[in-house]
Amino acid sequence: MNEKSDRARLRDGTPLEDLVRIDDGLIAARVFTDPEIYELELERIFLRNWVAVAHETEIPNPGDYVTRWIGEDPVIVVRDKDGEVHILLNSCSHRGVEVCRASRGNVSQLVCPYHGFRYKLDGELASIPSHKEAYDGRLDKTKFHLHRARVGTYGGLIFGTWDAQAPPLEEYLGDMRWYLDLLLNRTEGGVEVVGSPHRWVVEANWKTGVDNFIGDGLHTFMAHRFAVELGVLPEDPLIGWFGYHISVGNGHGLAMVGAPERIPLPPYLGLPQELWPHFERSLTPEQRQVFEKTGTIHGSVFPNLSLLNTTTISTEEGVPRVPFLTLRVWIPRGPHRMEILSWFLVEKEGPDWYKDASRKNYERTFGMTGTFEEDDTDVWISLTRANKGAYARRHQVFNYEMGLHREPRPKAEWPGPGAAYYGDYCEANQRCFFQRWLQCMTEV
Repeated sequence: MNEKSDRARLRDGTPLEDLVRIDDGLIAARVFTDPEIYELELERIFLRNWVAVAHETEIPNPGDYVTRWIGEDPVIVVRDKDGEVHILLNSCSHRGVEVCRASRGNVSQLVCPYHGFRYKLDGELASIPSHKEAYDGRLDKTKFHLHRARVGTYGGLIFGTWDAQAPPLEEYLGDMRWYLDLLLNRTEGGVEVVGSPHRWVVEANWKTGVDNFIGDGLHTFMAHRFAVELGVLPEDPLIGWFGYHISVGNGHGLAMVGAPERIPLPPYLGLPQELWPHFERSLTPEQRQVFEKTGTIHGSVFPNLSLLNTTTISTEEGVPRVPFLTLRVWIPRGPHRMEILSWFLVEKEGPDWYKDASRKNYERTFGMTGTFEEDDTDVWISLTRANKGAYARRHQVFNYEMGLHREPRPKAEWPGPGAAYYGDYCEANQRCFFQRWLQCMTEV
């Protein structure tokens, strides 16, 4: 066998392309639960793609840092004295101990707690205790810096990649930038993270979250049935249908969902009118056209960043019905476990009353203990639990045929980039995600 054919097969000889049959809309359960596949993902997905790790507003000042993950590799995201952002492997070059153990902080240098090796904020080794005596003054400090990832930013989001050959971030994001602008760059000042991100561990594979956010509109009526029973959502199986499901290439995708005509939606997701003039100045006419008629935007950036901006459908008494914006990464913690890191963001120019109401609505619905969040994590846990046994891994196949034969809408109907399908009951985005996944897992 040649190198490519070796990479394209698992140890038992199973070709990966037999597990991901895009043209048939079939994905084997093994893709979500097999330990061997998970180990390959860490090397072939998370070492070679741009991964979101932080937002610039989390580290506004020199010396500010947060600790995050690229796959299972811990990293320090830090701003140096000149304002430049660095992503450093959180592993001392001496004995590999984590240099930073706190989730965030401000420092003038990075100091290993084991032997006291000190690093500049760009990862260069600055000093070693007893350097002259312990190493006879001969250790070349320039060879023992912290490993550095490449850094890219878009709309305030900070991405990192270990791959020196990966395309520039903007090229990697491609047409997804047009849609990210609707969330991150719709005002001149952009958005800011409020507070620390929520973090929690779920006994489910990391791809279950990506799969749900990138285009699963059908689950709304059933998985979130409580909202229907309480009268918050209408008794209509098509409640999640009305809108566009958009595949933008490179494994990225999203949906922009409205509502049936009988349910009026406020313009621009119900964002405060004080912000509307900013939309006029910051967005193109085509962007405003689709944004004005939208009630929910949900999607994912390959491999593990997801986004949700939605008009609030439930709230507490006395809190205005305003939308919220959340971004989250699904951090792999094993084939059957992930950590969710979820940011809440608001426009910097937003009025204080809106920022406060938006935060409360986020926490009650899609925060760590939010009602909708609990529904979703429950089914992801169930999916993983039911399909990690030997028989299910060998025989169970998931159906991804929704919209398989549907044609994209013409440009005159949908002015944005990408292939736009009417109706969010569609799995074109999931098929595009797994097509990109298969490419990464098999290419040399």
